[in-house]
Amino acid sequence: MTAPKRWVLPAPAKLNLFLHVTGRRADGYHELESVFVPITLADTVALTSREDGQIRLIDPPEGLTEKNDLACRAARALQRATGTTLGVDIHLKKVIPQGGGLGGGSSDAATTLLGLNRLWSLGQARDQLRAVGEKLGADVPFFIFGQPAFASGVGERLLAVSLPLNQYVVAFPGICVATADVFAETGLTRNTPRAERKVFAENFGHNDLQPVAERLQPQISSLCGAFIRAGAAPRMSGSGACVFAPTSGAIAAQALVAQLRGAGWQCWIVKSIAHHPLIGFASG
Repeated sequence: MTAPKRWVLPAPAKLNLFLHVTGRRADGYHELESVFVPITLADTVALTSREDGQIRLIDPPEGLTEKNDLACRAARALQRATGTTLGVDIHLKKVIPQGGGLGGGSSDAATTLLGLNRLWSLGQARDQLRAVGEKLGADVPFFIFGQPAFASGVGERLLAVSLPLNQYVVAFPGICVATADVFAETGLTRNTPRAERKVFAENFGHNDLQPVAERLQPQISSLCGAFIRAGAAPRMSGSGACVFAPTSGAIAAQALVAQLRGAGWQCWIVKSIAHHPLIGFASG
């Protein structure tokens, strides 16, 4: 009997360099504009093929089960879309904070789709995988798209953008923010003007969700204050709760991390990346 194939693959996090809410549709969904960039902070997804069609989550991280984990849902969705009879054991090593606005679960799902496309020899094109990913979560298509992107609509329309690679400090306040709660707030700004050009300076825009998230979870505001006292310009990613700031170089980043950790915050030095490490796992 042939030994099962096992691949160990990265699932990088993302930052929203800005996030504008430009309107609300009749169906209740919000129109957004944002620039997504993948970063070096990453989970690890190990995929081991199975011949019996089962999809199992091995040693699941706290709070995750085979029913609610996005990677497992992605594998099942790909089975349905392609009719394959193969299965997979999924083992996740979580580094990206859950509920932190960095897209960890969505990235795990995208890496699973890309990895299984090769592991199961499916030959799916990128657009086919994105179509599967869209049904799993708004951020999944970005990770399959695989490069810095301007997102619009409800996040499903992606346009590649060219950005200089940068270094950031990312910090997690230790709490999570429910995205639905943020969007349900009556005080949320929903009429930010649309970007007229798709060329963005590093400090372009803002995050419309941040004031609401700070009201719901004051620890985010406290974390932002720690950044400011250290001389940095913080911004929240996604709907929170992680906060990030660009740095001018390694020495500045290390100094900022030292101050934040000294104040008790969990943080990392990360870099933006030009392409998802698995971008070659799908064609087109």
